[in-house]
Amino acid sequence: MRILTHNYLQSNVKGTEKGYPLLIEPNRVVVEESPVNLSMLQTLLPKLDYSAIVQAARQLATYEDANEAFTVPDLPDLLPETLDDLFLTALYKFLFDLHVIEGHLVCPDTGRKFPIKEGVPNMILHEDEL
Repeated sequence: MRILTHNYLQSNVKGTEKGYPLLIEPNRVVVEESPVNLSMLQTLLPKLDYSAIVQAARQLATYEDANEAFTVPDLPDLLPETLDDLFLTALYKFLFDLHVIEGHLVCPDTGRKFPIKEGVPNMILHEDEL
């Protein structure tokens, strides 16, 4: 699951106030390099919740894996007014190149854990959660 995907997911469990942003509990993270497309990122930025991106970066900054080396960008709390190429490139690599392969997404309201297996988050609810 790309971090970009995480930015659009939310919990719809019954009784959830907002269910967003989901917390990330990674068990396995990999980096899959992709060509940087800054114009696409600039088009997407207004549609993204930047504070959720910052939260995800802080959660993943504590993750360590001896087999996978990656750097989580140190993002400012607020999106800078002037977006230089260095910042945009770091943000692009975080959103598109970092993949959570195994782990969980956790609803911030209910604590419900949604598994991530083989890079696919399972957001299907049980009947009693609808």
